[in-house]
Amino acid sequence: MARMFEVSASPHFRDRTDISVIMYSVVAALMPAVFGAVYFFGIRALWIIALTVLTCVVTEGLIQKLLGKPVTVKDGSAVVTGILLAFNLPSGISWWIPVLGGVFAIGVAKMTFGGLGYNPMNPALLGRIFLLVSFPVQMTTTWQAPTGFPGIDARTAATPLNILKENSSILHNQNLYSIDAVNAAMSKVADLNTSLMDMFIGNRSGCIGETSVLLLLIGAAYLMYKRYIGWKIPFTYIATVGVLSWIFGGYNGLFAGPWLIHVFSGGLILGAFFMATDMVTSPITFQGRIIYGIGCGIITVIIRLIGGYPEGVAFSILLMNLTVPLLDRLSKPRVFGKVASRA
Repeated sequence: MARMFEVSASPHFRDRTDISVIMYSVVAALMPAVFGAVYFFGIRALWIIALTVLTCVVTEGLIQKLLGKPVTVKDGSAVVTGILLAFNLPSGISWWIPVLGGVFAIGVAKMTFGGLGYNPMNPALLGRIFLLVSFPVQMTTTWQAPTGFPGIDARTAATPLNILKENSSILHNQNLYSIDAVNAAMSKVADLNTSLMDMFIGNRSGCIGETSVLLLLIGAAYLMYKRYIGWKIPFTYIATVGVLSWIFGGYNGLFAGPWLIHVFSGGLILGAFFMATDMVTSPITFQGRIIYGIGCGIITVIIRLIGGYPEGVAFSILLMNLTVPLLDRLSKPRVFGKVASRA
């Protein structure tokens, strides 16, 4: 029997890294934040993560089976989608909502376009937006604040971005409110500035996987060490949010905004390192990644400061996902060594 050889143009690289290695490395990088979620919000956080992961894996496997395609759930991509979707949910949410979100994230946002490598937008974020639009009350009023002891007697509380947005509105229109209301708003904003360390560690209300900046950075550092993600997208994204919120986010004029609150709270760190850097839905060129990160930052700040939602990370990444083909095309590097055509 003749041996078959694959012939392709140079250069040729041999690497043992494949999709499953990368995906399970991302899972490993997310584990510190998973442990943090269980510590701060209790065992219910683990229950939500397990629900979304199981739903995503089963949905992908069933669709591939029904379509007569090879079942590839072992590659870990559905597991990553499940964890990231769970990270974007509040801990007090009803159990069936994560299940519905997992079905949508895989069945609609991923498999509809052909599966891994073909989806134009991040499936986990599309799942979150679907749930936010469909169940706004559950998605915005079931926050729980840690009590300093692992998940015991957690209480409902507003997120830092909710507090900042509500009270900034009062401070921007002080003539419409009483002196007591204005003073109370100033006090709440000041309290946020004094709780930056709690935000960094994760002792605050919010979605179960986004609260601890420290634990997310540990996982991000691992992925950067493995060179599965680079600095261009996350650094430009975070820097853009920080600079613009410092310039325009204050109520006493320009260059007075609480930029550290904007960086440490919400889903910025989670989105910048683990979702905006998705290999399928982010640019492949240097300039494209820089523009992409800046675009994500601009849209996030616009939504946070002007829009109706206190958070804009999910919307910004999804909108910039749609620009990726254009960014790659416009920022295509110059080809060297090409022979010029002669008329």
